[in-house]
Amino acid sequence: MNPKRSISIIIPAYNEEKRLPGTLEKILEYLSAGAWDFAEVVVVDDGSRDGTAKVGEDWAERHPAVRVLRNPGNRGKGYSVRHGMLEARGEWRLFSDADLSSPIEELEKLWTAAAAGADVAFGSRALDRSLVGVHQPLFRETMGRVFNLLMRLVTGLPYRDTQCGFKLFSAAAAREVFSRQLLERFGFDVEVLYIARRLGLRAVEVPVRWNDVLGTKVGLLSGLNAFADPLRVRWNGVRGRYRFRP
Repeated sequence: MNPKRSISIIIPAYNEEKRLPGTLEKILEYLSAGAWDFAEVVVVDDGSRDGTAKVGEDWAERHPAVRVLRNPGNRGKGYSVRHGMLEARGEWRLFSDADLSSPIEELEKLWTAAAAGADVAFGSRALDRSLVGVHQPLFRETMGRVFNLLMRLVTGLPYRDTQCGFKLFSAAAAREVFSRQLLERFGFDVEVLYIARRLGLRAVEVPVRWNDVLGTKVGLLSGLNAFADPLRVRWNGVRGRYRFRP
């Protein structure tokens, strides 16, 4: 199996006016080195208050592979990823953080899992911590480990790191999973992996290079609120809310 034929790269972006040009340049350079039947970069502007959408549209005018979607206001990262995944046209669909904390070249590792039969391949910082170049502050890293322990206990998912923003889905898996997604903010990562597992899709956790980048959009309040999201996911599962598309 050779999945490297058709790719959409979704970039959720909120107030990323300064970082977006460098990110798009790196992604387009990566794509230019491959022999693709189809490739696109989908920037999803989440109601930014700066010039994020304008920057994306300027790039789209110069590069046919780039297009911009706009959310109806500031809805959250989960909403942005769902919007991009369901509007994407590629046979494979990657969402990546706008800061490229996992370099775009790490997609090659996810392709290996896809070629071996995975429906979903997602980056992990926990499977090989030697690949983490720049660590988060100690408090945030510790909270991440606590969150993962809670997540595993509540949802039953076996994964070591659900929150790395670097996940690849086949088009069919993306349609099935994201059409059922309910959470719109940072807890959506747990939710989409939970849905994929409930649907019987093959999801593979892959160790990737990762570097903490200054300028995180995760505030203290939203970070604490994310601890309740595994409970919301489990409760939605118990109630059968993922059984049918909303």
